[in-house]
Amino acid sequence: MFNDFATSVIETRGTTIHTLHGGSGPPLLLLHGYPQTHAMWHKIAPRLSEHFTVVAPDLRGYGDSGKPSSDAGHHIYSKRAMAQDQVEVMEAFGFRSFHVAGHDRGGRVAHRMALDHPGKVEKLAVLDIVPTHKIFATVSKEVATGYYHWFFLIQEGGLPETLIGHDPEYYLRAKLGHWSAGMDGFTAEALAEYIRCFSDPATIHASCEDYRAAASIDLEHDEADMDHKVACPMLVLWGDRGLMERNYDVPGTWRERASDVRGYKLGCGHFLAEELPDETLTHLMNFFAS
Repeated sequence: MFNDFATSVIETRGTTIHTLHGGSGPPLLLLHGYPQTHAMWHKIAPRLSEHFTVVAPDLRGYGDSGKPSSDAGHHIYSKRAMAQDQVEVMEAFGFRSFHVAGHDRGGRVAHRMALDHPGKVEKLAVLDIVPTHKIFATVSKEVATGYYHWFFLIQEGGLPETLIGHDPEYYLRAKLGHWSAGMDGFTAEALAEYIRCFSDPATIHASCEDYRAAASIDLEHDEADMDHKVACPMLVLWGDRGLMERNYDVPGTWRERASDVRGYKLGCGHFLAEELPDETLTHLMNFFAS
């Protein structure tokens, strides 16, 4: 799926990060979402690499990256820790500053990165999300129904791990189908990769920890930064058939948290880079190349 990309395993202070990289030009970090891996970028990363040095890692806890032991306070899977991993990955490639695009969970990691490391992030793009704090502060019946997994995955004691682990492929296919405008956007190769990685019990647990962190330590970090806006230029893309479109003024929510925001709605569900790769690519190119 990633012809001419090289694979590296980068040791960070907290874990190991499995990374693909290719191309030349300004550095661009691509961060995937749940329940996926770097493979979600396979339709556009090779084309982006014609203009940028593209780095596409698996987040901590996902894919073939390390899955460090969790802690009671969920700090290990905080977006702060996950963002620090990716800053160190880019430093390992010699990049002191770079562009970032993040989908879903990767967008939340990228948001935290822009706050914690403003000198590192030159431009930021987030795909089909509104800020984590905004969702928890304004959750409605419709949002809770569509994003039920936010409240399921944070349950302690191994409940979600046990239930998902009974049939991880069924669960993964159900999530992809529920959030997309149809399964046609997912290639057989990418889907097989998602199933392979998500079938690992360690990945299931780590992904639950990601969401447990979002409902605890991440909110503490967000609340401490409510007066601190993202300073770099920001692009927001979202699908017109998704939950975000139905419940939020998506770019408006980001203007509460960032100083320079532009946004565009695409005719798809949640998985923009796979459902509408050409349009997603065009918007990312126009933003990062300008």
